[in-house]
Amino acid sequence: MKISIVIPIFNEAGVIEQTHIRITAAINAMPYDFQVLYVDDGSTDGTDAVLESISAKDDRFCPLLLSRNFGHQAALTAGLDHADGEVVISMDGDGQHPPEMLAEMIDLVRQGFDIVQAQRIEDDGSFSFKKVTSGAFYSLLNHISGTHVQPGAADFRALSRQALDALKSMPEYHRFLRGMIAWMGYRSIILPYHEPKRTAGVSKYSLGKMLRLASDAIFSFSLMPLYIGVSAGGIFLILAVAQIAYVLLLWFSGQYDRIVPGWSSLMAVMLIASGIIMILLGFIGVYVGYIFQQVKGRPVYLLRKKKL
Repeated sequence: MKISIVIPIFNEAGVIEQTHIRITAAINAMPYDFQVLYVDDGSTDGTDAVLESISAKDDRFCPLLLSRNFGHQAALTAGLDHADGEVVISMDGDGQHPPEMLAEMIDLVRQGFDIVQAQRIEDDGSFSFKKVTSGAFYSLLNHISGTHVQPGAADFRALSRQALDALKSMPEYHRFLRGMIAWMGYRSIILPYHEPKRTAGVSKYSLGKMLRLASDAIFSFSLMPLYIGVSAGGIFLILAVAQIAYVLLLWFSGQYDRIVPGWSSLMAVMLIASGIIMILLGFIGVYVGYIFQQVKGRPVYLLRKKKL
């Protein structure tokens, strides 16, 4: 039975060597044929040289070098596209996804689960900006979309061949793999784990990258932003009708002195209306932009070098 492991990496020289030692120890203890795909997402710190050195010593480890930095989801997609195992496991290369869990994940797939999703458990009660924003994002996404994405479920999972083939049939340019996999609906199971600290270095997932991923998720899985704009327009229309009714009431009751032409109220109404229109046009523009990037048909990633 062949098992493929996909590990996207960006600027992890000095970290990937330690992760590699743990992965090697884990796979050496299992009686399977392994293929480990290290996907270098355009690193500039010599990570590619480290991966080629690892591959030269052990042909089970195969580096895929992308032509530039395409982003985590694109790098992960590249690895999944080239994985040919019956079970395919994705994980990060920073040491926070324990390789010691690989055997349990493989066993669960062999028991008949198509998706084994590892879920990060945080029970220390500590406060962090990332924890709060992550919880708010998943709560919002699950509320506005028809797809439930498990909070704390990162890209540490095992897929059966059937699930992977189904995922590869989805040619989306803006990829939010956690949502896409949850959307498929195959038989799945949650595998909790406690996330250890990073082996070394710092996270490459900046606030900007997290916001772009959140944007891809929201605009790819929900039309709620458009509905919000339409609802705001409807509320404004109701207020406008109420204002007209109030003025007419004063007119017909002869209270002309209370009808004072007001420049400020007119400007307020115009600004509110313009703001709602601009917000709605902005949402429409984002969707049109996504459609434009999709219909161009450009590849999600480009390879500079591969060794399989």
